[in-house]
Amino acid sequence: MFETMKPAPADKILALMAQFREDSRTNKVDLGVGVYKDKNGDTTVMRSIRAAEQRLFNDQTTKSYVGLQGDKEFCALMGDIVMGDAVPAGRLRVCQAPGGSGALSILAVMVNRARPGATIWLSDPSWPNHIPLLGGAGLNPQSYPYYDSATGLVLFDAMIETLGKAEAGDILLLHGCCHNPTGADLTIGQWQAISDLCNEKGLLPFVDFAYLGFGDGLQEDAAGLRLLAASVPEMVVAASCSKNFAVYRERVGAAMLVGANSEEADTAFSQLLSVTRSIYSMPPDHGAAIVRIALQDPELKADWMAELESMRTRMVGLRQDFAAALRKASNSSRFDFIANQKGMFSRLGLSPDQVGTLRNEHGIYMIGDSRINIAGLPGDGLDDLARAIVSVAS
Repeated sequence: MFETMKPAPADKILALMAQFREDSRTNKVDLGVGVYKDKNGDTTVMRSIRAAEQRLFNDQTTKSYVGLQGDKEFCALMGDIVMGDAVPAGRLRVCQAPGGSGALSILAVMVNRARPGATIWLSDPSWPNHIPLLGGAGLNPQSYPYYDSATGLVLFDAMIETLGKAEAGDILLLHGCCHNPTGADLTIGQWQAISDLCNEKGLLPFVDFAYLGFGDGLQEDAAGLRLLAASVPEMVVAASCSKNFAVYRERVGAAMLVGANSEEADTAFSQLLSVTRSIYSMPPDHGAAIVRIALQDPELKADWMAELESMRTRMVGLRQDFAAALRKASNSSRFDFIANQKGMFSRLGLSPDQVGTLRNEHGIYMIGDSRINIAGLPGDGLDDLARAIVSVAS
């Protein structure tokens, strides 16, 4: 059987990671991989997470299954962090998932059961794994304009114009905050316009919420999603703990759905749990239990929030300093948009050839579309980095 198969296309990000590891240059810079890094280039374990994990190690008495929904207290806590009081508890259901990608996958399969082959509208550009995840579930991906590479701003008028062609029952995928790969976020007024559009057209909002706390703060980053949740009858959300709790390898996420009423929410949730049973049966417990302990304990939660805020402000400072270094090197405002964008990512607007030149001649690694990880910027080497970028961008 296997002799009939062809090799799958290589994942570009994983291939870039391998290239970087094999590069022997001591001055190489990794701006490609999407994980938070501290000033030393390390992705460390957060203090509250380390303390919570030690507590779990000391107190856990069984490794028995926790059930299809997962850790129910974790689910409740995640619902509070993401939704606040935007929707009544009777309309909200939350299921633990293996990471944000797992949440995206099981929600997509569940939605496809409700409307097989439904069109799902994705921003152009979007996270590259959205299409294989959502398309693999049976949905039909289509794109809407989102990002103006010349200005670094959202093409909101073009976005709304294109989405005006959507039909009732279509699904609208939105990035909750810190848009990946551009860093260009919607304003609260634009969230309101999207809410109006969803209600007018009968669209189902599907929010990918992977970077809560990395943009403007925990409450501020959730404001648009909560506005939407309070306005529409139905909605699904894929939330990730990978970035804001730095538990990447633990694969911790939450799949959320909002129903028009409690009865419909229960019905949809039963289908969601049926999906999990058919794919992986029971969710992994360890990472979710760590996050639950960190959120349950007031001192650990306060420490988590403080450390998350320090991560956020560090990235804000790096954005501002990098934009200033690029302004100095280019003697122009071409890259000023970087300072105003949100979260871990921005696109520099370079061509694949220019990206290749940076990698080959300067040891600067980034994704082929020139997406960079802001947290990977070398705080003490921004001037050299800016000069190299300007040298190929001219």
